[in-house]
Amino acid sequence: MYLTDTHCHLYFDSYDGDLDEVLQRARQAGIGRILVPAIDLASSREVLSLIEREDFLYGAVGVHPNSADTWNSTDLAVLKEMAAHPKVVAIGEVGLDYYHERTPREVQKELLGLMLDLTRESDLPVVLHVRNRSEADRSCIEDLLDILEVRLDASTSARAAQTRLRGVIHSFSGNLQEARRAIKAGFYLGVTGPVTYKNAEGLREVVRKTDLTRLLVETDGPFLPPQEFRGKRNEPAHVCYIVDKISEITDLPAARVADQTAVNAASLFMWE
Repeated sequence: MYLTDTHCHLYFDSYDGDLDEVLQRARQAGIGRILVPAIDLASSREVLSLIEREDFLYGAVGVHPNSADTWNSTDLAVLKEMAAHPKVVAIGEVGLDYYHERTPREVQKELLGLMLDLTRESDLPVVLHVRNRSEADRSCIEDLLDILEVRLDASTSARAAQTRLRGVIHSFSGNLQEARRAIKAGFYLGVTGPVTYKNAEGLREVVRKTDLTRLLVETDGPFLPPQEFRGKRNEPAHVCYIVDKISEITDLPAARVADQTAVNAASLFMWE
């Protein structure tokens, strides 16, 4: 099978001691492409260093909502320059986070707007983070979808339509209605380790009722390991467990899930 991991933070300290071995296991598992998204300006530089070192690594640069307090207006010019790197294929990880809410919501939204402007100017897709305050308070994903839909409406009647906003909602945890809104807005859904958790029937229902052509597979390493590795560090080689679970949920061969999600990733990120 040809596999992809469209979200792994390989520059985190937890990989410092054995990154070469982690990458070797990824290759042995059949992973042909890994996307490494940044969370701030410093990690964006680390991403560039990694993707220049390894041929099967590609990068995303941007500022995560929980890093919004690090943002400086002069950083935008630096990010624009980074986004022009030939192996930077997305802007991210950016978005909204009402769970930690380390910065005010309006500040998060302002930064997200700048990041979405950058995606259009760079003609790159965006990797979106969204985390609700709780299962009962879903205002974060509602706000995110509202922002995307407003921008989608604006682009359909302007020259910007030729560089229409596109991307993936990373580690999607929304309900079916939210999934359909995201897909209608032109976004893929990123499926991570929680799809394998015993209490994730709602997420499995979303996967079951979503066309395979709109799904991506990702580990979010070192976070969110599949059920088999709960409590341990996650890594790209574990993406096969997510593929196997999607195969089980959809009653499709694992090879088809792997191949189609790889095609989806190539279509979005335009990597060879």
